Amino acid sequence: MSYARLVFLTSLAMIAFAGNSLLCRIAFKHTGIDAASFTTIRLISGAVMLSLIAGISRGTHTGRGNWLSAFALFAYAAGFSVAYVSLPAATGALLLFGAVQATMIGYGIWAGERLSRPQLAGLALAFGGLVSLLLPGLSAPPLSGALLMLSAGVAWGVYSLRGRGAGDPTRVTAGNFLRAATIAAALSLLMHDGASPDSAGFWYAVSSGALASGIGYAIWYTALPALKAANAATVQLSVPVIAALGGIVFLGEPVNLRLVLASVAILGGIALVIWEKKNATCRATIAPADSD
Repeated sequence: MSYARLVFLTSLAMIAFAGNSLLCRIAFKHTGIDAASFTTIRLISGAVMLSLIAGISRGTHTGRGNWLSAFALFAYAAGFSVAYVSLPAATGALLLFGAVQATMIGYGIWAGERLSRPQLAGLALAFGGLVSLLLPGLSAPPLSGALLMLSAGVAWGVYSLRGRGAGDPTRVTAGNFLRAATIAAALSLLMHDGASPDSAGFWYAVSSGALASGIGYAIWYTALPALKAANAATVQLSVPVIAALGGIVFLGEPVNLRLVLASVAILGGIALVIWEKKNATCRATIAPADSD
């Protein structure tokens, strides 16, 4: 893959991921759709799109997903939707990204990975940024929405960890979306309160599922093999920033000093963990050659 194509596909995927936050927030702010309906429509449309893409792709044709991963996916999608009823796009994206990365890093530590001093400093910086964002105050996000988004991030982190080595990522994701959509539809029927989404809300949910999620993941899985692990993690730092810019442009959301400082701390701390890990890997690779 050429460098220009790789940059283009990666940028497109990051815009799609940030677009999920914007589409969800716009839907709840400007239409009458409820969180349960949005989640169900998003998962169903995502499953359909991913299944179509998997059917025409040249992947390994292995992997169909499983119910445990699907439940984690549903927990992410449901928490994401309910949280965005009250959270601004930028704050939600930042909390989600921080929780996902914290889950991945925490799993690495649990599995025996040792963090260097710079990584520990980065982790402390990111945690401090998260605490500062959630501290009570006029500019603090609603606590219930923030906790729901953090839970959604943990669920997505678990889903990502479970997906390692599960087979062709597009097929696996399609299978998990289909199972998660079944869970969402069943719960929506059981908890139906008479609400019916308007056409605008319906199409925002379809766009979130089919375009931002379905096509977004397919593009990301196309670019991912050409990206080094550290680079793949690093480029995802752009998602909360893109979501923040989109919130300003499309939703007129204000950006306060608390959010800016928290973003710098959280994204900077995570970047320090990622880059130090990359440097440590490089040193480990170079060391044997230097010792000859």
